[in-house]
Amino acid sequence: MIKNILIDLDGTLTDPKVGITTSARYGLEKIGHPISDEVNIDWIIGPPLKASLAKILKVDTDHILAEQALMAYRERFAVKGLYENHVFEGVAETLAELKRRGYRLFVATAKPTVYAKQILEHFDLTQYFTEIYGSELNGERTNKAELIQYILEQQQLQGEQCVMVGDREYDVFGARHNGIDSIAVNYGYGSQDELALAQPKYKIDSFNQLLDYFK
Repeated sequence: MIKNILIDLDGTLTDPKVGITTSARYGLEKIGHPISDEVNIDWIIGPPLKASLAKILKVDTDHILAEQALMAYRERFAVKGLYENHVFEGVAETLAELKRRGYRLFVATAKPTVYAKQILEHFDLTQYFTEIYGSELNGERTNKAELIQYILEQQQLQGEQCVMVGDREYDVFGARHNGIDSIAVNYGYGSQDELALAQPKYKIDSFNQLLDYFK
């Protein structure tokens, strides 16, 4: 009996592509490592950002360059990139209906909580969630498995009463690590191959299809 729905933010509730990729390019250029506009970096949306920047820079995640790129990224993202974003169709209406049906909704995002709360407040989505959970600015809880475990502990939730909704393999694997089923959205930033390998319990083509799943 599912009572609690954990929902990813980037690529699931909103499309943050412009803000994230533009801020990443800004950060990389600021530390002297610009990348061509022709290089597709959409894959950085979803996983821990510092690790993605390190991958672009071809350094270890704990390398000083990765940290400098992240700090430069945040300079732009915290002021402008945050709002270069839009809510996917049907999200607000679906969240409202799920809440009306008695489900408890939680945001579970690798994005720092401080940014996630600002984004959800900006788009008037905060009202639908029991709580918003993300990572810390120091990198703590960017791992989805750790984040979900933290949510279960903080809210005293039973895994079998929860489901995770997200667009990347990290959402599926993080849920499975905690004994939770997952629903993958096909419209986000996880490729079909990625999701096929991750093997979520169910896949949906639009957010409002959750209403059919949770009848």
